[in-house]
Amino acid sequence: MNSNEIRAVYDSRSITVYQAYSKAIALPAIQHNRFVPPFSMYRMTWIKPSFLWLMERSNWGRKSGQEMILAIRMTRQGWEEALSQAVLTAYDPSVYRSYDEWATQFEQARVHVQWDPERSLRGKSLPINSIQVGLSRFIIEQYVHEWTVEIRDATPLVRKISTLLQEGKEAKAKALLPGERVYPLLQPLARRIGMRSEHIL
Repeated sequence: MNSNEIRAVYDSRSITVYQAYSKAIALPAIQHNRFVPPFSMYRMTWIKPSFLWLMERSNWGRKSGQEMILAIRMTRQGWEEALSQAVLTAYDPSVYRSYDEWATQFEQARVHVQWDPERSLRGKSLPINSIQVGLSRFIIEQYVHEWTVEIRDATPLVRKISTLLQEGKEAKAKALLPGERVYPLLQPLARRIGMRSEHIL
């Protein structure tokens, strides 16, 4: 079974997550250092701390509506607050006492957590699962107004790494990747989100 690990760029106060958006949403967010309309507060938004997972998902910012990659630095307090309210998107018997218990919690969840295979530089699935976190409309305002510290345009970096890969310069591309490491969690929180890793405090 794959281990479930949160791999991220983080420091003592913040963690960086990534989102891919159209220019219509991304450019005002960068300008205001905050999500503003046409960003919607009324639909679920997914944040991912794994850079390469999002590169695979957005095809290095080439998919329609995902042309710009944002690096959002948010407070660790906010990140862990979101995880403390999370319910897995799939039933896991090691986390929930019964399928019905999970289904009831899932219907009422303010935050969703999903684990998907981490990716290599070339997009190959790895035997480690990375986290993506879905913030519902009931918690997005906290993300936007309280937890977000900085919104940075990571698109130039994405383009540079992608170009190096296309040119076969894999070592140079790898050297530019964000320096992610495993994010540690306390046991109760790790268990809630089905985290399986030796990095549990």
